[in-house]
Amino acid sequence: MNHRGRMYLFLALANLFWAGNYVFGEMVTREISPISLTFFRWAFAVLPLIALAWLIERPDWREAWREWRLHLLQSLLGLTGYTLLLYAALGLTGAVNAAVISAINPATIALGAAIFLHERLNRLQALGIAVAFVGVSIVLTGGDLGQLVEQGFGVGDLLVIGSVLAWTVYSLISRRLVTPPITATSVQAVFAVVTMLPLIAFTGVSLPSSAAGVVGLAYIVVFPSMAGYALWNIGASRVGPARAGIFLNLLPVFTVLIAIAFGATVDPPAAIGGAIVIAGVYLTLHQPRSKVGPTDAAAGLAVR
Repeated sequence: MNHRGRMYLFLALANLFWAGNYVFGEMVTREISPISLTFFRWAFAVLPLIALAWLIERPDWREAWREWRLHLLQSLLGLTGYTLLLYAALGLTGAVNAAVISAINPATIALGAAIFLHERLNRLQALGIAVAFVGVSIVLTGGDLGQLVEQGFGVGDLLVIGSVLAWTVYSLISRRLVTPPITATSVQAVFAVVTMLPLIAFTGVSLPSSAAGVVGLAYIVVFPSMAGYALWNIGASRVGPARAGIFLNLLPVFTVLIAIAFGATVDPPAAIGGAIVIAGVYLTLHQPRSKVGPTDAAAGLAVR
């Protein structure tokens, strides 16, 4: 396998590992609370993340600490807020729906970059954002807009939307950081553990009670939190953010395949809406090779 092929494999594997986070997250939250899962994810991952940062990026920790305010904000938004909202949603809406709704994230980041960072969107990208929102609307309504008017959004769906918004803000703020990405995540993981301690003291924590739950927690710590992030950053740094961003379309596909392998079923509206979302995100991320813009933020996704 040549160098470029190896980088494409890294990007595909990163999305495969992140897809597993949805499926195993749904499984583990049947045994422990989203708060416990979020806390243990970062508590167990923080030291290996620091080691990964040292091996791959050789960071200047003093320089990283100078941005501690941004790291604290990023930790509250992306590592704690996003993760808590997602894990709380998984038990209500399921891994497949959550992954399909979350697939709109690159489009919302591109839209946010256009609104708040004044980055230009071309017509194809604007069309892609509109198409992606249509796809998510189909998933949220089950293909029946009348049902949405009568019953409104489900709580699980709203939590997923909340996680999407949290990750959008996280990604936009990350544009201001000069700390290397793995180093930034390791610092933010430290903040996540520390800032969750008061919450843990109030609610308490519990570990999974079954062997499957323990395996699921171990998967979440090792693969989405560490391996997936390292592989993504290596691949994205080699092939460029715009090209890497296209691989994000694999996330809902992998999630559906893993969920089906574990016995889940996919409703037709979720399948149709998911396909439309993927098409919209592809249009949003697709642009001439000589240009990069809003997709920079979309491709800069960290731990999922």
